[in-house]
Amino acid sequence: MAESSRQRSPAPVKRPNFLVIVADDLGFSDLGAFGGEIHTPHLDSLAYAGLRFTDFHTAPACSPTRSMLLTGTDHHIAGIGTMLEIAPEFRDAPGYEGYLNERVVTVTELLRDAGYLTLMSGKWHLGMSRETSPWARGFKRSFALLPGAANHYGTAPLVKMRSTRPIYIEDSSFAENLPDSFYSSDYFTDKLIGYLEQRTDDLPFFAYLPFTAPHWPLQAPEDLIAKYRGRYDAGPEALRQERLRRMQSLGLCPSTVSAHPVLAETKEWDDLSPEERRISARSMEVYAAMVDRMDWNIGRVVHYLRKTGELDDTVTVFMSDNGAEGAIVEAFPLLGPRIAEFVRTQCDNSLENIGRSNSFVWYGPRWAQAATAPSRLYKAFTTEGGIRVVAFITYPGFRRQQKISSCFTTVMDLTPTFLDLAGIQHPGTSYGGHDVARMRGRSMAAYLRSDAATIHPADQSTGWELFGHRGIRQGDWKAVFILPPQGPGRWQLYNLANDLGETNDLAAATPDKLSDLLRLWETYVEQTGVLLVPPAK
Repeated sequence: MAESSRQRSPAPVKRPNFLVIVADDLGFSDLGAFGGEIHTPHLDSLAYAGLRFTDFHTAPACSPTRSMLLTGTDHHIAGIGTMLEIAPEFRDAPGYEGYLNERVVTVTELLRDAGYLTLMSGKWHLGMSRETSPWARGFKRSFALLPGAANHYGTAPLVKMRSTRPIYIEDSSFAENLPDSFYSSDYFTDKLIGYLEQRTDDLPFFAYLPFTAPHWPLQAPEDLIAKYRGRYDAGPEALRQERLRRMQSLGLCPSTVSAHPVLAETKEWDDLSPEERRISARSMEVYAAMVDRMDWNIGRVVHYLRKTGELDDTVTVFMSDNGAEGAIVEAFPLLGPRIAEFVRTQCDNSLENIGRSNSFVWYGPRWAQAATAPSRLYKAFTTEGGIRVVAFITYPGFRRQQKISSCFTTVMDLTPTFLDLAGIQHPGTSYGGHDVARMRGRSMAAYLRSDAATIHPADQSTGWELFGHRGIRQGDWKAVFILPPQGPGRWQLYNLANDLGETNDLAAATPDKLSDLLRLWETYVEQTGVLLVPPAK
């Protein structure tokens, strides 16, 4: 038969690479492309080229979000029902193991099985042992910080404040020593680029780069701190108003938005002494420097992929793991007193030393709410300020690019999206000889290709819970329960379509709608195994 008349097999579709970048405690408006003043040219370029989300949601804190990102299901199912360093009384309850349990399969396990090279460098926070490390959950190569935070300079004493055992691991071997030049954002990036450079096979890759910046302790190179000297001397409220105006001009929030009032137990800017204002502003300068340095490192990865001709074949996702960190760290239950004593006896938090390896500062609730505005509160809360985060997806293969999306989506949607784009089926309820949970997220692929107008159907509901704070959303309606002192300790109701700041409680005015949502909340609790009180011992 002549070649022209022979039936030909279709050419195999090239599977995309994936680059997933997670910032730690980054605020919604910190990046220039999202309204901020911090110098972030590399992230801004990616964001403007891609699809910026204004309604992308995570869990209220870091490890729950990471479990959802890697599994496509709720963190109460995946083993991170709470953060045991904050609430150890929940330990060993089903779904509260403190590590990714065997009830879930990770996206990296499935991609690895399908021929992807799976790489990671950065923060893990999903298990402290070799058996619960990235090496055990589908990553071919990995360098990971196992706990939730550490000194960004690595070799300074603060790195072992919370642990006497090694807290970094490369593949299956604990890293006992770090180089003297270690700085978290630089080293994580070095490692990831090194893994990419060491490839010998022409395999598509999944590269996961979860930074620890800008999580406290706030530390950054001195030249970058100097770059922001004086930028924040007007205080957090002035920054909040400046960013709100910028977000409105960019089309990221309505010009008519009512921002939620700042909620903070710390003193107002005008009530601080001149020295207190200088120290607070310096902390924000260091924070900005950390974000600046993270952006520079992301630029290095982008440059590498552009040089190798792989950037246009790579789906790039960038997100924060939760809202900005507004906690007064020394007030944390259990952990706080230890931090306070450590800071008092071993750290130098003088104005001239803030940001160096032997300092330990955080920036508190007022600077955090400059970044979460117009939303209510910040990290740890199920209000929008805790769970609505900066996020974008960039890939030339999508039609829906160079746009802003107000479509509701969640971090659980990422794993089904990656699997969909790679042509891989989730195994459903069985993997590796044991039962696993189905994904609760939905693929964004059709939406990104402009083949669908939404990601989630209007009648679908999404729930949140952490530390007793609760939330349930269906469409634009959201019920939220925030414990005192930051909330009233009862259910409140908001219509986010015209109240992004959660300022107008409609619970009394529309009790039937609240009842509908509370029935959905009970279903969420039943399906995910949420515990509001510790299990009986």
